[in-house]
Amino acid sequence: VQLQASGGGLVQAGGSLRLSCKAPRMITSVFNPKIMAWYRQAPGKQRELVAQITSNFRTDYADSVKGRFTISRDNSRKTVYLQMNNLKPEDTAVYYCNDDADHWGKGTQVTVSS
Repeated sequence: VQLQASGGGLVQAGGSLRLSCKAPRMITSVFNPKIMAWYRQAPGKQRELVAQITSNFRTDYADSVKGRFTISRDNSRKTVYLQMNNLKPEDTAVYYCNDDADHWGKGTQVTVSS
């Protein structure tokens, strides 16, 4: 299984980015029931859960991103998104996508300048 994360970059504080996580090799019937999640890891810190979305589109967020980040999924594209608005320097991290079978994609770097 391969999860492909993309969409990171350098942005000023207050800006926005949208991350994508695709599962091109996963068949739809396997992808659709999965709980998908975004994690992040900042330098010198442990990896932390940012947001997750269930098969019936229930979402949960870390307190630090509530009201700013939105996770969504498009099952027809086998893709999960993370819309990040009003970014802060403390959001700087490598962002990873993950599924409930503990598969991880390569991370995508998000850097927020003050």
